[in-house]
Amino acid sequence: MGRFLIPANSKKSLLLFGLFNSFDMILFGSGIGVSMILIAILPVEQMTMSFLAITPALITGFLVFPVPNYHNVLTIILSALAFFTQNQKFIWKGWCVLDEYKDQKIKE
Repeated sequence: MGRFLIPANSKKSLLLFGLFNSFDMILFGSGIGVSMILIAILPVEQMTMSFLAITPALITGFLVFPVPNYHNVLTIILSALAFFTQNQKFIWKGWCVLDEYKDQKIKE
């Protein structure tokens, strides 16, 4: 007893607008801010300078863009980086294996 059913969208209530956490908003806001400063400083009449001025907003917008099954693109990149750079320990607890890891806490 004492088991709870957690709704699939329970984590969405912790996000701003149901999509972004506070770090995402700070990251995107800083990209927009840097772009606004570059637009004010650089001569944006030239195509290359105008593209250079909006590049920080485009990059941070791409990183916080929501994707299915993940929070956003930044989460995918960080998950892939952690997967390829950290040692992984996978413990399979199937029907034919004795539960020898029962008392050990598995790192999530």
